[in-house]
Amino acid sequence: MSKSLQAIRGMNDILPQQTPAWRYLETTLATLLDSYGYLEIRLPILEFTDLFARGIGEGTDVVDKEMYTFLDRNNESLTLRPEGTAGCVRAVLEHGLTGGGQVQKLWYAGPMFRYEKPQKGRYRQFHQIGVEVFNLPGPDIDAELITLTWRLWKQLGLADAVTLQLNSLGSSEARGVYRDALVAYLRERFDQLDEDSQRRLTTNPLRILDSKNAQTQALLADAPTLHDYLDEESRAHFEGLKARLDAVGIKYEINPKLVRGLDYYGRTVFEWVTDKLGSQGTVCAGGRYDGLITQFGGKPTPGVGFAMGVERLVLLLETLQCVPAELSRPADAFICAFGEAAELAALALAEDIRNQVPGLRLLVNAGGGSFKSQFKKADKSGALYALILGEDELAKRVVGCKPLRDDSEQQSIAWSDLADHLASCTQQA
Repeated sequence: MSKSLQAIRGMNDILPQQTPAWRYLETTLATLLDSYGYLEIRLPILEFTDLFARGIGEGTDVVDKEMYTFLDRNNESLTLRPEGTAGCVRAVLEHGLTGGGQVQKLWYAGPMFRYEKPQKGRYRQFHQIGVEVFNLPGPDIDAELITLTWRLWKQLGLADAVTLQLNSLGSSEARGVYRDALVAYLRERFDQLDEDSQRRLTTNPLRILDSKNAQTQALLADAPTLHDYLDEESRAHFEGLKARLDAVGIKYEINPKLVRGLDYYGRTVFEWVTDKLGSQGTVCAGGRYDGLITQFGGKPTPGVGFAMGVERLVLLLETLQCVPAELSRPADAFICAFGEAAELAALALAEDIRNQVPGLRLLVNAGGGSFKSQFKKADKSGALYALILGEDELAKRVVGCKPLRDDSEQQSIAWSDLADHLASCTQQA
């Protein structure tokens, strides 16, 4: 017997009953980004592997263990994108979008790919919405990005479910001095570190600060702190950011162990976290990466951005029941037509209503059927109203309008009044 068809582990179908929540999140955020003056950019899913090795960094878990990499027919190494920033930087460099100090405020959305253990809220194909800003070096744009996300949580009804965590990683020079101090401290306690942290000690020691191992975290209690090694310029930048968040009224926590998982970050890093989703608590994260474009061969260009995980945010919306109920309803009205003449009239009537009431979700029965079967389909569709069109209604140029979600009486509505009636009834619903 042949093996049944199924999706690859960790790469999931998003079924029709799930997509309303996705569209709600994506539409809300796209509208918000438009209002702040951000422009959409669409990026390839495949890039040359070297882009991520140079950008994300050798020795990171993403590059060393999680990328989907293969040779194409030209024997060139290609990788399914594991994150969006490197590809966005490549695009602005390739097309000269940041030349001459041009400010770019960009956003993108789409699937990312990492080979890791699938679990609730963490998948091998996952979706992100990312925002990147270039050529603005000050804390004001850092604050704008955080303020934008804060406004999004309010619009989605999630403001009470998320907490903002902040840190500053300082300059690369200051971070290098701190890294040496941290490594020296941990080497003296090497045997007490968990296996993963022992490996990171020689590849990416700052990630040890983010370890989930309780014994390692206990060791870090007396370790040197990054804030003690910050350069003055980074301190001033961080204070400027905090002052702006205070001015807007955004609450935050300083988390000195927040380092992010990618090498290109410096100065501001932030995460929005929740305790409503178990271990997968980060729903949005980002920071500043002023040295990344130089790393790719471009001129020094300030950069800052964030990415949010769509799956986790959708899960949070569903967990807290913050998806508007009407979005899950596939139809507002369902036309039941009986007889060939009524079926022809129903098609024309439906198009006329759609012209007059844009956005109305109107279904027309297809496939014929008895009164009972069509009415059953109308009810199953989730529609608020069944519109009945038979020989008698056709002769009188009226439609029977039967509410399906309450005990209201059926009404007879003239064709000329039907669009206004439906618009009024569905807006109230």
